Amino acid sequence: MAQKPAREARSAHRRGTAPADAARQPSVRITMIGVMLALLLAMIENTVVGTAMPTIVGQIGGMSHLSWVVTAYTLATAVTTPVWGKLGDTLGRRQIFLVSIAVFLAGSALSGTAHSMAVLIAYRIVQGVGAGGLAVTAFAVIGDLVPPRERGTYQSMTAAVVAIGTIGGPLLGGFVTDSLGWRWVFYINVPIGIVAFVWCALCLKLPRKRPERVRIDYQGALLLGVAITAITLVTTWGGEEYAWGSVQIVGLAVSGVAALGAFLWWETRASDPVLPLRLFRVRNVTTSAVLSAVLGAMMFGASTYLPLFQQTVLGVSASNSGFLLLPMMGTLMVVSTIAGRRITRTGTYRSRALVGCGLMAVATYGLSTMGTDTTQLTCSLYMALLGCGMGFLMQMPLLVAQNSVGREDLGVSSAAVTMFRTIGGSLGVAVFGALLNRAITNGMHGAATGQLSTSDLAGLTDSLRVRYLESITSGIDTIYMCATAIALLGLAAMWWTREEQLRGAGE
Repeated sequence: MAQKPAREARSAHRRGTAPADAARQPSVRITMIGVMLALLLAMIENTVVGTAMPTIVGQIGGMSHLSWVVTAYTLATAVTTPVWGKLGDTLGRRQIFLVSIAVFLAGSALSGTAHSMAVLIAYRIVQGVGAGGLAVTAFAVIGDLVPPRERGTYQSMTAAVVAIGTIGGPLLGGFVTDSLGWRWVFYINVPIGIVAFVWCALCLKLPRKRPERVRIDYQGALLLGVAITAITLVTTWGGEEYAWGSVQIVGLAVSGVAALGAFLWWETRASDPVLPLRLFRVRNVTTSAVLSAVLGAMMFGASTYLPLFQQTVLGVSASNSGFLLLPMMGTLMVVSTIAGRRITRTGTYRSRALVGCGLMAVATYGLSTMGTDTTQLTCSLYMALLGCGMGFLMQMPLLVAQNSVGREDLGVSSAAVTMFRTIGGSLGVAVFGALLNRAITNGMHGAATGQLSTSDLAGLTDSLRVRYLESITSGIDTIYMCATAIALLGLAAMWWTREEQLRGAGE
């Protein structure tokens, strides 16, 4: 009988759930509350302004720059993510996490005071800088506290937070906008952020870093920022602000390609690169980065433009358009929790990821067929199917990438995957916004409807209102047809991914 506990311990060790790890689980769960609360702030700000944008545009104008309220945030997050990851590896993740919370809260408070679209976009950049630190450090902290085999369960918590933030953002944004005004969409972050800051300051305990000289690859970060910004501007302005063959667009395209080439050249020579290119020699890291970018584009596109379709075409209020996203949020949370537990139990992931990509492709194709006569039930069914697909994939890219590298590369691999997700979201929103603006411009044939809010539709003539609604619908259909192609790209990336058993606590 005395040998039975020993046999159970060895069995648990092989499963990656050794008693030593079980003993520390309560403290991990308590710590994770503060980490998840801070991560929620970063995720929710990606989409919370979606349902508030018609009201914001109606009060301060700037319809042509609508997509930049989201794009500026995600772009700043993407550019600063590798820097935050490197600082966390060098100075310690606890200190960097607290600093990033403070920067995020400053940007939130400033955004609520904006009186023009340009100023709002500038303050959203400050928010995005802080969010870059929140996202990458939160994911790396999970990697510090939990071995890969157990992360399936813990990252289902992360997936739920991302789901609440990404899909629940429009719900919160609509409710707060209708009840308190759009400025409280930003002000509400302050008390929640203070709680997260205090919680993490008291509970987040990580191994101390030995003091060492901080070496940040600022040249690499600058070149990467220039490349991402130039490419995003090309996708946003091309064919709208400027003709595709104009000096401005061609110049931006050339600048973006040149900066990207210079970045790749520099990273091979930098002594401490901000994004080590050797990581991408590992097949699973590369495919995880592609899948992460696909998932970012899908999440931000769905949550940003579905509320616009529901408010404008289906005629629902801002708060109700947020509630109507619940089918997507609910299925995403349920499926991600079940998938996370299955990953922990089996240590495998590839088949579930393939199913998720397939479901996303089917759902986005269905959304691309919507018209002015589409019922809310039909829209909800497609949204629920999209939520199922994303639920299979939410924790997958980060989990696969972290499992494919050693602990010394945990921070930079997390930063790489997180950066590609935000780049995918930034470019996705920019491209989708350009497609929508083009559809409205072509459909209205030059009619002055650039800054319509939903309340302004009643003042249009019947023929002009019908034309406007058809233009919005055509743009939304084009967006989701493009999203279908993106989902198929994710399917190809996952097909190329090599199945590798997830490591347990003893490995």
